[in-house]
Amino acid sequence: CALGAYAAGVYTWEEVQSHCNRNDQWLVINRKVYNITQWVKRHPGGIRVISHYAGEDATEAFTAFHPDLKFVQKFLKPLQIGELAATEPSHDRNKNVSSDFHTLRAQVESEGLFQARPLFFCLHLGHILLLEALAWLIIWVWGTSWTLTFLSAVMLATTQLQAGWLQHDFGHLSVFKKSSWNHLLHKFVIGHLKGASANWWNHRHFQHHAKPNIFSKDPDVNMLHVFVVGATQPVEYGIKKIKYMPYHHQHKYFFLVGPPLLIPVYFHIQIIHTMISRRDWVDLAWSLSYYLRYLCCSIPMFGLFGSVVFISFVRFLESHGFVWVTQMNHLPMDIDHEKNQDWLSMQLQATCNIKQSLFNDWFSGHLNFQIEHHLFPTMPRHNYHLVAPLVRALCEKHGIPYQVKTLQQGFADVFRSLKHSGDLWLDAYLHK
Repeated sequence: CALGAYAAGVYTWEEVQSHCNRNDQWLVINRKVYNITQWVKRHPGGIRVISHYAGEDATEAFTAFHPDLKFVQKFLKPLQIGELAATEPSHDRNKNVSSDFHTLRAQVESEGLFQARPLFFCLHLGHILLLEALAWLIIWVWGTSWTLTFLSAVMLATTQLQAGWLQHDFGHLSVFKKSSWNHLLHKFVIGHLKGASANWWNHRHFQHHAKPNIFSKDPDVNMLHVFVVGATQPVEYGIKKIKYMPYHHQHKYFFLVGPPLLIPVYFHIQIIHTMISRRDWVDLAWSLSYYLRYLCCSIPMFGLFGSVVFISFVRFLESHGFVWVTQMNHLPMDIDHEKNQDWLSMQLQATCNIKQSLFNDWFSGHLNFQIEHHLFPTMPRHNYHLVAPLVRALCEKHGIPYQVKTLQQGFADVFRSLKHSGDLWLDAYLHK
């Protein structure tokens, strides 16, 4: 039907929910119904992330992802086809939780907790550049002995990990008021300082935030049949007699194929394939600038082959830190198919925190406050600790578990969750 046919439409949730397939997508924002079927191809955040909310209330996700709501509202107006009937609830999920979370968001906005402190991010960038300069200076001045080469590699891996957290800040538009400045610095940090692609990261990461730990929607739980995760997937695989890997041993081979290979192998291949297949020449140029800079620094000391070995070892070290930090917040939590929950409940079921300390804050890029980050993805990370008590109180009010662990518990739970999922698979494989 033409959009004009819906110009003054009034709809029920049942009608909205029926428009949730690839070629017919509606969603609701603040009780207004929008037909996004054609718009998804132009959506700056990507097709998939907005399509994940087809047939649903996207109010909280829309608010969470867009720091300048007035600006993006103008893109919505031509897409509106009507509104919810007066008899329909404002939300298709838990009304009380959603209402209280909306109140909390208004409170933290009024307290200025979405305002970034430029000095914080300048110092963070400065310490990355300084540490990298020192890493190269060590081997330039004192030579490439095994000890100094290893020390330099550890320092460079640390800068890569910290640059990963910094690009994460810019990618979430949490530093500058103008999105264009965030996008520019995002490309500089993830491209020139890390050799990766901003658009590749956006495509993956925003889906993860929109639907965390939800199969077929969160790329981070797509384990390519190497692992089975959560409590549902292992049983499904077991019943269907799917055995790509000996999953009951996955907690053991995780140490061989997880942390060592994610960044050096899988992410490298995926990033290069994405940039070339999508003809993303801008991101490719940024990425090549990193490798050119790296080779200019390393070839005089190691030669071409030695430089390749050296950067591979740096990536190997970086990958360990990255995997453990990112998995401890999500992998031990609930991982399942779509449950159509409200924003707060969905994020809390998929996310946990790690106790605050100066080291934990620095080491994890403040992602030890993963709950607060998922609820307010555009909030500057230096304010997470201020909003955390308010979030915890709201969760207690509604009986929603708010999990906080030590760093050691977080690491151990990754291992335990893999073992538990593997045991579930084996039981279903043998007995169901």
